[in-house]
Amino acid sequence: MWKRPSVPKDAGLFGLAEPERKAIAAYQANVDGGSRGNPGPAAYGVVVRDPRGEIVARLRKYIGNNTNNVAEYYGLIAALDYAQNHGIRALRVESDSELMVKQMRGQYKVKSEELKPLFERAKKISQTFESFQIIHVYREQNKEADALANQALDETSGSGGAPGAKAGKPAGRDGSMRLIARYKDGVLEPHDALDLPEGTEVELLLRLRK
Repeated sequence: MWKRPSVPKDAGLFGLAEPERKAIAAYQANVDGGSRGNPGPAAYGVVVRDPRGEIVARLRKYIGNNTNNVAEYYGLIAALDYAQNHGIRALRVESDSELMVKQMRGQYKVKSEELKPLFERAKKISQTFESFQIIHVYREQNKEADALANQALDETSGSGGAPGAKAGKPAGRDGSMRLIARYKDGVLEPHDALDLPEGTEVELLLRLRK
C-alpha cells in the first residue's frame, strides 16, 4: 500500500525546509512624563539603550502646560520617532504609566479627547516596527527617564532644586519663595504650579502689582 511521504512541519511550499528567522535584537526605551500641577508645567524624559544595554540617547523636553498623561504620551512619541528615524526595527518600551501602557495594548479604551490624537499617532508609528513591545514598570525602575523630565522642568522654571522650590522662584535661606499670582473669581491662582504636600499651610504677604 502506497503511503504519502511525511513532510517536515517547517517545510515550505515545495517541501523544502524554510530557513529559520533570526530574532531581531531589540532596543529599549524608558519613557516618563510629568506635570507640576496636573495640569501645569509639563515635560518628558526618554532614555534609549541599544541591545547591549548601552545608552545611545537621552531626550528631554518641556511641553508647556499639560497633564501627566499628555506628557507620558509625548515621551512615548519622542521615543518612537527617535527609533524610526534611526532605523531601529525592534523596540521595547518601558513606562510607569499603567494607563498609557494598557491603552497601547488595547486593554483600556482611550476616552479622553486630548489623548486620542496622541494615542492614534503613537499606535500608527508603533505598527511600523518589525517588533514592538510596551510594558509597565514601577517608578523605581524608571528613575533615569523621570530625572530627565524633572531636569527639563527645572531648566524651564529656573528652579534651583531647593526644597519647596520646584515651582516659582528659588527658595530663600529661610525656605521662603517669591510667587506671582492672579486673583480671579474669589481664588488666588499662582502662575506656577506649587509642588507642596496636601494640607500644607502657607503665609501670604500680598503686594499689588500695577
